[in-house]
Amino acid sequence: MNKKWWHDKVAYQIYPKSFYDSNGDGIGDIPGIISKLGYLADLGIDILWLSPCYQSPLADQGYDISDYYSIDPRFGTMEDMERLIAEAKKRGICILMDLVVNHCSDEHEWFRKACENPEGKYGKYFYLRDKKEGDLPTNWRSYFGGPVWEDLPGTDKQYLHVFHRKQPDLNWENPEVREEVYRNINWWLDKGLGGFRIDAIINIKKALPFRDYEPDREDGLCSINAMLTEAKGIGVFLGEMRDRTFKKYDAFAVGEVFNEKPEEIPEFIGDDGYFSSMFDFNEAVFGGSEKGWYDITPITPDDYKKCCFEAQARVGDIGFLSNIIENHDEPRGVSRYIPEGDCCIESKKMLAALNFMLRGLPFIYQGQELGMENVPIASIDEVDDISARDEYQVALEAGLSSEEALKVVSKYSRDNARTPMQWSDETNAGFTTGTPWLKVNPNYLSINAAAQMKDEDSVYSFYKKMIALRKDPVYKETIVYGALEPVWAERHNLMAYYQKGERTLLVVGNYQRDEQEVKLPTVYKNVLLNNYHDIAQENGTVRLHGYQVLVLEMSA
Repeated sequence: MNKKWWHDKVAYQIYPKSFYDSNGDGIGDIPGIISKLGYLADLGIDILWLSPCYQSPLADQGYDISDYYSIDPRFGTMEDMERLIAEAKKRGICILMDLVVNHCSDEHEWFRKACENPEGKYGKYFYLRDKKEGDLPTNWRSYFGGPVWEDLPGTDKQYLHVFHRKQPDLNWENPEVREEVYRNINWWLDKGLGGFRIDAIINIKKALPFRDYEPDREDGLCSINAMLTEAKGIGVFLGEMRDRTFKKYDAFAVGEVFNEKPEEIPEFIGDDGYFSSMFDFNEAVFGGSEKGWYDITPITPDDYKKCCFEAQARVGDIGFLSNIIENHDEPRGVSRYIPEGDCCIESKKMLAALNFMLRGLPFIYQGQELGMENVPIASIDEVDDISARDEYQVALEAGLSSEEALKVVSKYSRDNARTPMQWSDETNAGFTTGTPWLKVNPNYLSINAAAQMKDEDSVYSFYKKMIALRKDPVYKETIVYGALEPVWAERHNLMAYYQKGERTLLVVGNYQRDEQEVKLPTVYKNVLLNNYHDIAQENGTVRLHGYQVLVLEMSA
């Protein structure tokens, strides 16, 4: 593997709307991010990914872009963005923005012009089909529920949207569309951007010609995945985009990639891959069901371990995964991956270390470093997430009671990750002096940055220690480039693995509340991380406390 500038970095994702509000309007903004750069630099962050802050009607919280060259006034100005890039650079932090090019907003100039003249240039920027009464062009279901086809206003046509109806899909088969995308990417990279997180990119290639698939619900529609499984040739688009943009700037590009085939991994993230890295979603998609959230199989500690090791084995030393516990599209990881009733400081630290020490690039989502948890939801009226609202209806139609449906939504809603960042125990968690756009999790009184930064035993302090260990010149080479080898893989509720390189490190976590013993194969030289103040050991056997995690430097 060719060594790259970003291999030893630590990344952090910000959801701008919920990070920090500088002007009291209840919405986080770019000046607010600038004011917190010191916090991020002190934590040890090198790469900062911002979820979309482009001009947008926010039908899907900014993932519906109406102008790729403008900052939405809710978040600030282009001058603010330029200042953020410059101020971050002074602190050794590079900025990533979201690249959302499977679709744009129906308020984008291209779509408005397509409505005015569907047979003209801009009509070819989208997938348009003649409208037939009582008959859709295909029976595909959108990610947010309902058909993927919507009437094109003022015409006898319909347009394709695999996400929200206000997010018309761009026709990547049209070279003019691709040229517009590349021009925009390079425009931002010329501004000093460090790169992009690439959203929903697998969707840009459709299986042609369009056709129906076997329905998988009583609505007569089928999952969009049925079509995507048949789509061939996406590499032509992705390779062209890499060569025309990222490669020229040595920019960092991380892809949101689902359902890749093992033989495709070198093409995606090998030495000359389409992207620098791609996210590991193995844990996030575990137990998923085409029926809906209500039918998800909850993940167990053994499932989590298996998912992590499968992803690591699949990639091997081909390239780098970007490892996550949560992001803006997922519930809080500590509420998802820790067994119900066991969420505590020790278990949060254990989950953090088991994920952070995996081979690849660690991504921390805002508030993850504090152990932020899912938010209690009393009514569906409190829910902002459009996908959660749809899943609530799906659960009701499947026969669940309103209470049962709400419980499902509470567990998996994207709102869980989008509640305001908990800065302090002051009003609104110190996020805003106004009324927050989404309710603050009431546990901010006990979980907040101000308190944890003063507490050496806090989740925040543990994250800071993990980041410092990754950057320690003595261990960095092993942590970043070492070979990961699972150990005791069949042990119930125990997750352990070696990182072997210049040194040998053993990461071991007791993934349960009851104590558990392990016999170390050799003696250890140093304790690099421990979420307790002691190690109970005798004659080479370690008795791990409930949810204890250790990172040990082992003797050769």
